[in-house]
Amino acid sequence: MDNQLEIENYRIGKSEVWAGNKDDQELLEKLRESEFAKHQIDQGKDFCYFLDKKYRTGNNENSEYVCMAYTLNEPANLERASVSDIVVEENEVYHIHRISVVRDGVLIDKIPDTKIKVLDSENQSSGGILSSNKKINITIKDLRLNDILIMEDSRVKVFSERDFLRKEFAKYVWVSPDSYWAYGSYTFTFINDREQRIACKKTFFRDEAGNVLDPEIHYLNKGEEFVFRLENYINPVDASREIFPYMDFATDNSWRELSNYISPIYDEIFSQASLQDFAPNLIEKLDAIRDPDEKLQFAIEYVQNNIYYVFNADEMNGHKPQEPAVTYENKQGDCKAKSVLLKVILDYIGVESSIVLVNFHTDFYIKYYLPSLLTFNHAIVKINHKGEEYFVDATVRDEFGLLENRGFIYFMHYLEVQPDQELKQRKPYKYPYFCIDEKVDFNVQGKTGNLVLTTTYKGNRANAMRRYFKNTNKREVIDSWNNFLFYSLNYSSDRNGTDVRSIFNDAVIDMVSDDKKLNEFKIQYKASVNNPYYTDPKGNRFLMYFDRNVVKASARDFIHKDLPFWHNFDSEKYEINLYTDQKIDTEEKYTMQESNLHNPYFDFSSRKKVTKNGATVQIEFKPLVNLEIPKEAFEKFRADHHTIADSNFGLGIDIIEPGFMNMLKYSFKKMF
Repeated sequence: MDNQLEIENYRIGKSEVWAGNKDDQELLEKLRESEFAKHQIDQGKDFCYFLDKKYRTGNNENSEYVCMAYTLNEPANLERASVSDIVVEENEVYHIHRISVVRDGVLIDKIPDTKIKVLDSENQSSGGILSSNKKINITIKDLRLNDILIMEDSRVKVFSERDFLRKEFAKYVWVSPDSYWAYGSYTFTFINDREQRIACKKTFFRDEAGNVLDPEIHYLNKGEEFVFRLENYINPVDASREIFPYMDFATDNSWRELSNYISPIYDEIFSQASLQDFAPNLIEKLDAIRDPDEKLQFAIEYVQNNIYYVFNADEMNGHKPQEPAVTYENKQGDCKAKSVLLKVILDYIGVESSIVLVNFHTDFYIKYYLPSLLTFNHAIVKINHKGEEYFVDATVRDEFGLLENRGFIYFMHYLEVQPDQELKQRKPYKYPYFCIDEKVDFNVQGKTGNLVLTTTYKGNRANAMRRYFKNTNKREVIDSWNNFLFYSLNYSSDRNGTDVRSIFNDAVIDMVSDDKKLNEFKIQYKASVNNPYYTDPKGNRFLMYFDRNVVKASARDFIHKDLPFWHNFDSEKYEINLYTDQKIDTEEKYTMQESNLHNPYFDFSSRKKVTKNGATVQIEFKPLVNLEIPKEAFEKFRADHHTIADSNFGLGIDIIEPGFMNMLKYSFKKMF
């Protein structure tokens, strides 16, 4: 092997005493050909003979050890084993103890056939992400199908001064093994080498009938270990419908104790921060704005757009924020730094605010996790204004509007950086406005239709559409609307495969207005439509407009057993006008059908007006969002969405063809 035996990021040598030393004979004895193993291999699956995993946490370092042996019977697994990447953090060392294969019953050392390269972790080095992580690329030559690969390695993370939070608190989540693999023996050991007591919480484990068991909590004092063993095991979890069982390990603390630990760190920063001292130019701009709401908008947008967001992966391991004077001077900072600067500015203009800790990615699990500051990975600002609570992410860019019109952030759990706090849960939210307000006018004369869509977006939708129109080619935007209308007008059913540009002639789309205070973005689409009627196989003509965005497929198709449905739909309003120079069936069932639903989690109405040459429908959808739908309420919730999908998400009119026989057919239809 053409590598040194010891460099900064990886080393080759025997395992530490705490991990246990295994000799060759001991490993070979573990590769027993049991009936369980034979059955899995005969089915064409790869098989893991044993996996021994140990995690040790201390006040100065964390260590993780793995020794495993598994078959390489599948070409995909052989490929993954031949070339792999290990990412290590700053001050973390990857230790290789053993790389061997068993081939035809003979144990072969593969370390001489292994090539190791240390690379920068390039996928973490752009877009404001700073990281000293390294990627260790391991290439093992001459692995063969039907080999049994034995890997024994460990990684040790030594804490630096900026890892002060890791020194003080432990946090580790063990998740049950992948459901693909069958394991002859699986052992996980957690070792507490800290001065503080550690709690262990087992969550989403199941009984033999598949029912979720109540969580179990165990405690480990210094020097104690928790051992979890499985034999002849295949994880029975239905990955698409169930949460994998997991064990959460964390230093034994309450949320109140943690808030009292973190709040003095922030208080010290705020006590040294005087906006008058480090930002006189900014104060001059703030003082020049007379309207308090506009001043608040300016403060938020200044930090969001003028302070560059830098995500420093190493410093995010701790919670000590950068001083606001430094953030202002350098015009850059991470989420903590930007949030602290925003709060200092809000303090100056007399707006009540606080820093809150969140984790958008694991928000659902926070209520199940043990209390830990290491649960959170992001800081935002909570603002109390005119009797309402608002949350602002200082790292977001190109967001606009007075506070009540800005984008809404979906999450439920947070810890406020104040003394004596408990984990808090946000209240459900109902939009005071329609996120989408669209009017559709489709008028048909002869063989041509004139189609006009006028749409006003607010809140998150306005921010998103503003960015979309700014960054997207105009022709691409028009094609996107054409494709949407191709399905909304049901042309996909009678002319599928037709170039949509040949249907929608002279299509144009323009921005009508952009109000940065109301955060309203208004656009208009116009086109002349060839052959505007949908024609069924019997030759009957229809004028149709059904917006499938109104149908919430995710609510109708939801099947997860453990996760409640997360309700985050936008409020919507549509007015659809379809008119023609032909006579229409004014008493057709679906043309006349209206709907009025009052679900605890949304209100939906579809009201119509029908004339002899057309019809209008007004659709309104007003959801109560940012909440989980309880299991006992979900089937009613689903059924009401099925009702919406039953022709209540648009409008269709039937054309009465001219001629005596067609009128006679229409008369019989009315009679019966």
